[in-house]
Amino acid sequence: MIECENLVKIYKTVDTEVLALQGLELTVDKGELMAIIGNSGSGKSTFLNMIGGLDRPSAGRLIVNGLDLFKLSEKELVAYKRDVVGFVWQNNARNLIPYLTALQNVQVPMMFGTEKERKARAEMLLELVGMSHRSGSRLNTLSGGEQQRVAIAIALANNPKLLLADEPTGSVDVKTSDYILDVFRKLNEELGLTIVIVTHDRHLAKKVNRVVAIRDGKTSSEMIVRHDYRERLAALGTLGDESGEIEQEEYAVLDKAGRLQIPSQMLAEIGVDSNKVKLEVVDGKIQITSADAGQEE
Repeated sequence: MIECENLVKIYKTVDTEVLALQGLELTVDKGELMAIIGNSGSGKSTFLNMIGGLDRPSAGRLIVNGLDLFKLSEKELVAYKRDVVGFVWQNNARNLIPYLTALQNVQVPMMFGTEKERKARAEMLLELVGMSHRSGSRLNTLSGGEQQRVAIAIALANNPKLLLADEPTGSVDVKTSDYILDVFRKLNEELGLTIVIVTHDRHLAKKVNRVVAIRDGKTSSEMIVRHDYRERLAALGTLGDESGEIEQEEYAVLDKAGRLQIPSQMLAEIGVDSNKVKLEVVDGKIQITSADAGQEE
């Protein structure tokens, strides 16, 4: 669904130049449910804007659903944003019109069919996200979690191939966050929808199949779940027990030049305080130590 290679994004002003993405490389399969994590300024939201067609990359290669985003005209980009991607934002105001009902909100982006057909699809989508019982309610009578579920239904209005969610649980409590994630899993499993979630919420990230960590505008590592989420829940017996959630294996990501990023906390643990490390192959494994290790001896 998504192929990006050596993706670069530079923001320029009169006085400054900011390199938001520095050669990002990432592939997302069709039908995948995955999360992207990273600290503020790491480039994760910039990447989401790139694949959502909201911003143009500066350099590299970016293919989404077979379309080269570098080559799309402005007219083609409008069609791409309408037909290929759906967006869910942390700020509900970007998705919702407050003086309309939930049902009316879901119908707003629909560009096809008769009024009867649009209403029928909107009702189906609200049922899919568990909000059919509040279809006639205005937005100011809904809780934050309920509004977010309506926002997800809106993002699905035009039957997108790819759903992008930018901090979708950032303004709700843990219980509501779990419910919203369950909605995403249901959409992924029942519709085969590819879903990419950008989040800083490690609790949420532990519950998807694959997590990509971005540091300084580059793909740094991937964490892949070893067992299915449902199997883990069954083994735990409850949702609330965090002790059994360490089911992900983390892998460093090599770029095509063989480079990788090592987290600063790991380097600190082995006493690295410069830009040099010592590399050795020991028993078929690459061993990294501080450049100063052993010199005092």
